[in-house]
Amino acid sequence: MAQEFQFTEIGAIGPGIVTAAFDNQVAYCTAANAPVTARVVQAVRDLLERGEGGVLLDAIRGWSGAPLADALPLRIAGGIHSLHLKGSAPDLAAIYENREGIDDAALVAAAIRAHEAELLPWLDGPPQTNEAGRSSNFIAAMLWLADKGLPPRFDCLEIGSSAGINLMLDRYGYDLGGVQVGPEPGAMCFAPEWKGPPPPDRLIEIVRTKGCDVAPVDLTDPAQALRLKAYIWPEHTVRFERMEAAIAEARRAAPDLVRMNAADFVEAELARPQEPGTTRVLMHSIVWQYVPEDQQRRVTAAMEAAGARATPDRPLAWISLEANRVVHNHELRLRHWPGGAAPVLVARAHPHGAWIEWGAAEA
Repeated sequence: MAQEFQFTEIGAIGPGIVTAAFDNQVAYCTAANAPVTARVVQAVRDLLERGEGGVLLDAIRGWSGAPLADALPLRIAGGIHSLHLKGSAPDLAAIYENREGIDDAALVAAAIRAHEAELLPWLDGPPQTNEAGRSSNFIAAMLWLADKGLPPRFDCLEIGSSAGINLMLDRYGYDLGGVQVGPEPGAMCFAPEWKGPPPPDRLIEIVRTKGCDVAPVDLTDPAQALRLKAYIWPEHTVRFERMEAAIAEARRAAPDLVRMNAADFVEAELARPQEPGTTRVLMHSIVWQYVPEDQQRRVTAAMEAAGARATPDRPLAWISLEANRVVHNHELRLRHWPGGAAPVLVARAHPHGAWIEWGAAEA
């Protein structure tokens, strides 16, 4: 487990909080084995601290929101990575090849000066970090739910779907601690390093997936796909291979993805009739921090109201894979109705699916 770091409250604002957010992101990337991304974030942090001028750095320095909740360090890191991917700033290759003895801050400062107008729009919205490897957590959670006696036929709803890569999770194959799930061969295959006992070995079926995003990404559009690739941490090369596989799969059959905010989507979908013998599931990964607080309250209220109406033949479940920034990893938590509505921590996981530490509690 990662060493603890001085925690920055996710919604904190005020003097010094921008620098603290960058420090927190450096520690988080380091703990997630992303040294190159940590170097880029550290370089920007150094430029901020030493008073480097310019419209872009001034905009970051004067950020009015909560920089950690807004993922401000990753917004600019994505923009800088996009310059590297396009070959627009060739000197950045020294950082992205993780060479030693490099003045990272000087290279990043030069790239910012040369491409400031292009980088500024990257501050306008949060990162799109759609990662297929997180599907392993969703599948493991469904195995756990099936083991609790919920119908093993799942009607899946996802908020913050980005490009809908995880909406295609029934097309992928999984080896979860020796438990095999999904088609063979699948469009992608996942075998995360498994720590602890295996998940329950149950037959499950995904009967439907549908998702929403406030700014959905069309994987079949090369420009939009390139932007999504820029948010991939470059040291995790397997993620680029997964992205290409997801693009091919989306071209074959696009995921069911709508442009809606989380609260409107959840309220509308929960109002639809539910087929008997199916478990309706809300699922999300690395998105809750981006959902405005008023929408978080609406989603929670809608789920709890629907949970109160749930029956054994039409149950409801909530699968959440979100960051714990104290220990710099992610927690897989479940709620289900009827009964067992208290959240249960069933696993801790790497943010991009490299490992899952399973420790399912009885509920």
